[in-house]
Amino acid sequence: MRLPYGAGRALRFAAAFAATRAAHRAMSPRPPGNPASWEHTNHAGRTVSALAGAAAAGGTALAALPVVLAVLATAAGAVCGRYDDLCGDERRGFRAHLTALRGGEVTSGAVKLIGVGAAGLVAGALLKERPVDKILAGVVVAGTAHLVNLVDVRPGRAGLLVLGLGAPGLLRGSLAAAPMGAAAAVLADDLGERGMLGDMGAHALGAALGSAIAAANGRFGLAAHAAGLVAATAYGDRISEVARTLDFTRVSESGA
Repeated sequence: MRLPYGAGRALRFAAAFAATRAAHRAMSPRPPGNPASWEHTNHAGRTVSALAGAAAAGGTALAALPVVLAVLATAAGAVCGRYDDLCGDERRGFRAHLTALRGGEVTSGAVKLIGVGAAGLVAGALLKERPVDKILAGVVVAGTAHLVNLVDVRPGRAGLLVLGLGAPGLLRGSLAAAPMGAAAAVLADDLGERGMLGDMGAHALGAALGSAIAAANGRFGLAAHAAGLVAATAYGDRISEVARTLDFTRVSESGA
């Protein structure tokens, strides 16, 4: 039976929201692995948990089913992001890691960029038929994951970006509802500095959102998005700086 228009989007959003909240509640008392590995120091010097990112990744992947390419991209973003959370340093942006790589240093960020980039190309290959479209789709998936991570420099930035970029995509399909629902589920905790997405959550949400964008666009749309994402990568430091200057503290306090 065909669902009424919008019902599939609402169901996928609700599934991602509910799964993310459930996963977060289940993991909080007993974090997987070493509990200390989930604790990170935020911009204000406070110690907060990155379990919200793991929950968002899991909720997104579950709600993205049965779209295998989106699940694969989300999982790859989560794994690479988690590796960077555990082994990363303070360097951010493509240029910093590329400079280190030229000097013979393989940073965790370089591993993350290569891993997410490869996952994006695989997703693009599964999604599109023509070689040019496959490459463009891969750039969109990996580039969106990188963009979401670039703005994840202060509470709420990444989640709000996912919601803002994903909303137009709902007009063309329901896939964007998966990362949007997961982002919405942890947004209050993120804004209130009770938790954080970390690289794991940011990359997982971004990769899923990129998959939705790639799935909803033809060659012209893919090329336009890819060009914008390449430009964002080139000016990553400026984008992160702009994200730092935005203040949502009053918004989160007024809603508390």
